[in-house]
Amino acid sequence: MIILGIDPGYGLVGFGVIEKNGGNINVLDFGCISTSKDDKLSRRLEIISDCMHQLLDKWKPDEMAIEKLFFNKNVTTGIPVAQARGVILLSAQERNIPIYQYTPQNIKMALTGMGKADKKQMQFMVKTVLGLREVPKPDDAADALAVAICHSQTNLNMVGNI
Repeated sequence: MIILGIDPGYGLVGFGVIEKNGGNINVLDFGCISTSKDDKLSRRLEIISDCMHQLLDKWKPDEMAIEKLFFNKNVTTGIPVAQARGVILLSAQERNIPIYQYTPQNIKMALTGMGKADKKQMQFMVKTVLGLREVPKPDDAADALAVAICHSQTNLNMVGNI
């Protein structure tokens, strides 16, 4: 099963593609979709859409897992992130790819057993679970791989898809 993990954003969208085969997880690809802060939001969303279509066409994932939005204090940046997330969801929906979402706490629990794990613990676990020599960079790509790993380890009967 090929899983595409997404860490949504509008400046950087982290992505991680893994293949789960029985108990083994292999990394196929990871990185970020990057948009320029000098572009209008509509252009940035178009870039994200185009790149998502390229990723989906290249890897043909069986499922996509995406991090749920978490608003701390800055709702102003949350709105464009939500818009980017909508573009990402639509890209997968257009290809009939099942979409699953996880909270940051779900992801941390799946990888570390602690819902309040810090970034370094998460990155260490991503590196360890995937058998990598180094922590994937940038951080958004490591976060997306964490989402994909979380999904690969979750009982899908207990998680609703969107």
